[in-house]
Amino acid sequence: MSGDDNKNIKILFFGDIVGKPGRNAVKYYMENLPEDIKPDFVIANVENASHGFGLTEKNYNDLSSYGIDCMTSGNHIWDKKDIFNYIETAEKLLRPINYPQSVLGKGSRIFDCGQYKIGVLNFLGRVFMNLVDDPFKIAEAEIKKLKEITPVIVVDFHAEATAEKICFAKFCSDMGVSAFFGTHTHVQTADEKIINGTGYITDAGFCGTIESVIGMEYQTSLNRFLTGIPERYDVAEGGSSQINAVEVCINPHTGITTSIKRIFCKIDKTEEDESQ
Repeated sequence: MSGDDNKNIKILFFGDIVGKPGRNAVKYYMENLPEDIKPDFVIANVENASHGFGLTEKNYNDLSSYGIDCMTSGNHIWDKKDIFNYIETAEKLLRPINYPQSVLGKGSRIFDCGQYKIGVLNFLGRVFMNLVDDPFKIAEAEIKKLKEITPVIVVDFHAEATAEKICFAKFCSDMGVSAFFGTHTHVQTADEKIINGTGYITDAGFCGTIESVIGMEYQTSLNRFLTGIPERYDVAEGGSSQINAVEVCINPHTGITTSIKRIFCKIDKTEEDESQ
């Protein structure tokens, strides 16, 4: 991380990382970023990072080594059972804050970046999703608490319904959130904008194999639709990968987003192989 009190903070947010192809794509992208455009802080949604479901401790450590400063998640964060062994000590990892208070892990963190601090919040939607606590009620209290420490607050809202994402984003923007990234659908939306000083996108997309069904292998996905039988999804391997990400620049004194840019990057398999 780098910091300068007289410049905006550049935050890079990666959409859902799906399996090994997604991890490799992010690794390649981070290694090949020119020095003059590198972000000050990097966030990635990692709930699908380990074979498409959950996050192992090994993959958590690997992603940390790639330069990711904060990892958010969603409803699949519990799918790899070793999560219960390390989530309490994983200082970069967030699980949705609106699980019951007794659940392990944290849904809100302050990251000390020297000249400034960044607050990150992770929420789970409730429409077509797991039964969890009210994100609006929790956000109202938690954002106020974080605002006493830093004006720079970032939200990852892991949700299915577009209307819920837009409404929750407007609610958060009224409370002074700096940036709001929707995740979960794995389809990058073309609606990046600034809402009352809040950088917003409905869904950041995903990082993984391009020729896939939202990162998963076509045949097993097809079988589920044809038969209705819950066959386990497999991560799509091989071929080219994609990076879906969003970059925001935030004034560290006001917490206001001054610019937002949607990122789509195709990484050819040969390029990635040569970098290994």
